[in-house]
Amino acid sequence: MTAPLHSPVAPLGALDGDRYLASLDDGRSVWLDGEEIKNVAEHPAFAAPVAELARLLDLQHDPAHRDLLTVEDPVSGLRIGRGYQPPRTARELRSARDSAEVWMAESWGQHGRSPALMSSVAVGLLDFRHRLELSRPGCGEHAAAYHRFAAERDLLLTHARDDPQTDRAAGPLDNPDQALRVLHEDSEGIVVRGAKRLTALAPFAHEVLVYPSAPLLQRGAEEFVMWCALPLNTPGLRVFCREPFGAPGYGTGRPFAGRYDEQDAVLFFDDVEVPWERVFLLGDGALAREGLERINAWSRYLGQVRFRERLRTLLGVGTLLAESVGVAGFRDVQEELGELAGHIQLLDHFLDAGEATAHRTDSGLLAPGPTPAASVWASSVAGRAVSAVRNIGRSGLLIQPTENDLRTPELRPLLDRYLHGWELDADRRSRLFALARDLTADAFGQRQELYEEVHHGDPALQRIELLRGHDQSAVLERLTDLIAEPVPSGPPR
Repeated sequence: MTAPLHSPVAPLGALDGDRYLASLDDGRSVWLDGEEIKNVAEHPAFAAPVAELARLLDLQHDPAHRDLLTVEDPVSGLRIGRGYQPPRTARELRSARDSAEVWMAESWGQHGRSPALMSSVAVGLLDFRHRLELSRPGCGEHAAAYHRFAAERDLLLTHARDDPQTDRAAGPLDNPDQALRVLHEDSEGIVVRGAKRLTALAPFAHEVLVYPSAPLLQRGAEEFVMWCALPLNTPGLRVFCREPFGAPGYGTGRPFAGRYDEQDAVLFFDDVEVPWERVFLLGDGALAREGLERINAWSRYLGQVRFRERLRTLLGVGTLLAESVGVAGFRDVQEELGELAGHIQLLDHFLDAGEATAHRTDSGLLAPGPTPAASVWASSVAGRAVSAVRNIGRSGLLIQPTENDLRTPELRPLLDRYLHGWELDADRRSRLFALARDLTADAFGQRQELYEEVHHGDPALQRIELLRGHDQSAVLERLTDLIAEPVPSGPPR
């Protein structure tokens, strides 16, 4: 018998903002600029993005959204977040998408680790439980119990997969400190040591799902292969944060960075104890490789909803920029904006394809059909979408008056005369360009662009996997037959 799962969050179903804010004061070790943060919800660098997450959670209790964002759990009777519902019908699968669309629209597509998306990974663990159980008795039961545990508390999850970039020429097999590894196991669980990077949302989440990076899913690397879940306040776990992008300071404000900067963190595991009930897979690299596709089937589908909303935001900003400087009718501008509109329509098709090819898994859930080309395509067009908006804003993105400038009597007449837009006053023009700069030119915008390129994994490896998985047998056979005989020349007889 293992000890029951525990959490400072009570099993009361769908969270609201107040419960969420209170839950973050749990003793976690969060570090920013050399200081250990006692309560991230109250720290000036984090208060705004945390408050935004709280606002989104409050929507779950808004009569206008409640029935779409939450659903009654048939076992507990609690209303749980829709993302935690295991889809068993086409209607439930589509409801997951419709619910995610609300989350993504409210956050303008800026939350890469949206609670609506990450909860579906727990659904994936539930779905894969039978295979986990066969690999190591008890692990499948742990996965099913964890899904229920997280759903009944509406936990905000993040995940940690990437290893530190230290000496890529050598690798963890030569230097074990380059990756998270299992030091030993006993009757209580396992003890792990190492680090994981690019753990977005970690300071604001309740728990982290840990799994190994793809290069470690090989023979001889068994000590690095584990799937587990840990509360962010686990003893020995430290959350090391980068410089915030939206912290208060001079300027026109950071309309997106101030509210949607998820934070990117490195997690340090200093001989952290992981109880057995929180271990889902251990030492089985082949199963881990197979399982990453399975447990992320719904998150990748819902991730397309988020990326589509991000592109919609970029297209809208680009359109307003073009109108503000009187170039909306220019052919080259329309061409660039039209390319963005095409990307949005392609995502509609990817989403529809996932639903049209949905299949029943071995555990009885309905999973969207895989569209691996969508991830490769998204990585390749993310930068192009940002560039299109930047090309329209041009040098106007570099300098705009601040709100204080606009309120200064000595400056205001000059700003009204020289820094207005086409049928747009200086106030709205400055805010529009500040928003565009935030999305495309400042640190936050550059981070978002880079995130789109890397969060799916190595695009080159993904393209190779696409090639390996693409069935060319029929066309290759026809081509082989075609070149087996001399190519006829001259007019046909």
